Amino acid sequence: MAKVFDTKEVAKHNSPESCWVVLYGKVYDVTDFLSSHPGGAKIILKLAGQDATEEYDPIHPPGTLEEGLKPEAYLGTIDASTLPKEEASSEPREEIEGPPPMENLLNLDEIEEVATKQVSKKAWAYYYSASDDKISKTFNNEVYRSILLRPRVFVDCTKCELDTTVLNHKLETPIYVSPAAMARLGHPSGEAGIAEACRSFGAMQIISNNASMTPEQIVKDAAPDQIFGWQLYVQIDRKKSETMLARINKLKAIKFIVLTLDAPVPGKREEDERTGMTGRTAAVPSGVKAAGRSSDDTPNPTQGSGGVGQQLFAGTDPSLTWTKTLAWLATQTDLPIVLKGLQTHEDAYLASLHAPQVKGIILSNHGGRAADTAPPAVHTLLEIRKYCPEVFDKIEVYVDGGIRRGTDVVKALCLGAKAVGLGRPALWGLAAGGVDGVRRTLQILNDEIKTCMRLLGVERIDQLGLQHINTRVTEQQIYDGPTGLEALRRFRAKL
Repeated sequence: MAKVFDTKEVAKHNSPESCWVVLYGKVYDVTDFLSSHPGGAKIILKLAGQDATEEYDPIHPPGTLEEGLKPEAYLGTIDASTLPKEEASSEPREEIEGPPPMENLLNLDEIEEVATKQVSKKAWAYYYSASDDKISKTFNNEVYRSILLRPRVFVDCTKCELDTTVLNHKLETPIYVSPAAMARLGHPSGEAGIAEACRSFGAMQIISNNASMTPEQIVKDAAPDQIFGWQLYVQIDRKKSETMLARINKLKAIKFIVLTLDAPVPGKREEDERTGMTGRTAAVPSGVKAAGRSSDDTPNPTQGSGGVGQQLFAGTDPSLTWTKTLAWLATQTDLPIVLKGLQTHEDAYLASLHAPQVKGIILSNHGGRAADTAPPAVHTLLEIRKYCPEVFDKIEVYVDGGIRRGTDVVKALCLGAKAVGLGRPALWGLAAGGVDGVRRTLQILNDEIKTCMRLLGVERIDQLGLQHINTRVTEQQIYDGPTGLEALRRFRAKL
């Protein structure tokens, strides 16, 4: 029979020599796990002797606890009567204002504003934060404002269809949800809630490597024709990545792998790190090894406080290369490969040389969360058009970052993007109103896309092109330096 502990007894075990935590009403001795915890001992020690469930639950998919701890680590249960109770107050309790009806929200800015009032400070900091001075994050949005539309008149705009295809899979909208981590920080329905909303619109979803639910849970209620991709961060412990890929290969709903390349190390996200300094920080998913600490767990002062973002990226392998990594990936899966995070025309061209294994690329600066002042996807689109337009004929090109309006989506499609991804907007929608909030986000954008296309005199997505936009202002900022493509082309011709 399991022993029952009171909180005072558990609280005594709050040191590296004896570290207990309470999770879901159960008491665990995690002393032996401290040295091998993927996120480092410091994170656990912050919660030593306490109930860590509130911090642990929205971060970890089910099964993580069983995978990480030995059976003997379970000591017993906590006496619920000894848990701290909320103190009574003589002051009248202030009612927390709930979200308004989702249909009353007219744009993505309003949805974000509502979401900000609903989520915890930690969730807000993780979702909102970007690297350094947030220049790339801001410019991702502003760059679309510098592109002007060229509406046409006297064109029958009765019909307007948003159907398109990605990797030969039919979608009902050119919008997809980018791999956005930790959705359950914003709402209990998590990534499965985003999947439910995508099902309503025939939209594609790329599941984050750091999702707060298992991939099996996320695709469980998918429609038969619903399309998913799965994001891969290759781990230093390669066996962990191989084990996950084996699981992904068994899920019929997942049609391709998205290998993310733009964040081999985490960016400096100050809002996220500041929250880690002042509050209890989040733990990290299993299979992740901490960066920025020595073997004795001495913090590296250059790594900041270790916010959620720092911890999630811990263990990502920084040694990936074109030849070795793609060759390894070919031994692990037959699914098509999409490379995410390309930010120059040179890398886009190199990716096209690896077709047919590589079927597509996502132009992205990680939502401004990796290298600050990195270019927006629009700049990279224009670079490709200028230096190596043949890329568009060899592989599919997608973009993400900075999308706030349907007109932004249309402009990206005019420049050659096959589909356009949403990261933060999906999370803000979920945080604002759960599944209905994500549905409202997609509905707003789809409606705006249709309005824009009709005003351009366009009936179908595949009719959009450069003739519908004016990019002269934006083109002044495009890279105009040397390129090594001619040498690459000559080398390729000899093969």
